[in-house]
Amino acid sequence: MSKRTAAERVALARHPQRPNITDYIDALFTDFFEQKGDRLCREDPAILGGIALYHGRPVTVVGTRKGKTAEESIRCNFGMPGPEGYRKALRLMRQAEKFRRPVFTFIDTSGAYPGLEAEARGQGEAIARNLMEMSRLTVPVLSVITGEGNSGGALALAVADRMLMLENAVYAILSPEGFASILWRDAGRHEEACELMKLTAPDLLAMGVADDVIPEPGGGAHLAPEQTFRELDRALSRHLAPLLKESGPVLAEKRWQKFRKMGASPKEEA
Repeated sequence: MSKRTAAERVALARHPQRPNITDYIDALFTDFFEQKGDRLCREDPAILGGIALYHGRPVTVVGTRKGKTAEESIRCNFGMPGPEGYRKALRLMRQAEKFRRPVFTFIDTSGAYPGLEAEARGQGEAIARNLMEMSRLTVPVLSVITGEGNSGGALALAVADRMLMLENAVYAILSPEGFASILWRDAGRHEEACELMKLTAPDLLAMGVADDVIPEPGGGAHLAPEQTFRELDRALSRHLAPLLKESGPVLAEKRWQKFRKMGASPKEEA
């Protein structure tokens, strides 16, 4: 694993040419069929989801979408979903459970959209409901942090049996700039915040939050995406195989226990 500072990894996680969810779908899955709408309000392009085949097995794929062009990024709200996006994701995951399909989620977001209109339409409730419902799913759930994974907007798709991170991805309660603004009232100290927050893939693997780190080519995934796709495909296959052998109730119970143990002191675990 390459040695980089946390700030350097944050910069790579945000690189505009980094592969996004459409690239991962094209590389890892076949016969993808997109499903739109939350059946309550509207379609949210910031969440992309549908059914596909993974090595011939029917699966459900859901993830955040930032967009590649300026026009697409604006349409996708720069990867910041509203409540409709999270309700759409939950609708697809419930459908996956009904038809016994494993769920793959791909996360790259600076966070859920914090606008007044999103809050008025139930942003907090939508995220909270995803956390509750995902914790009880009885099908395998694998999440991949491909770039940024910030705040509840990322966690709402990451209550998984296995959480994988690309080597230069980051996962945290908020952005380093936000952290520095709150702690020191100075967003300019964001590089210092990066080190304190322990948000890198190696840090989170050591703490037991991440289950695996996917190596990237030198310089980042955007320089050799095909190599990244191969590494990720091998990791997903390796982690999915044992989960498919578990019964639904056992999967849900183990997932619940996994998250209950995060952050617990040795005394609490005992």
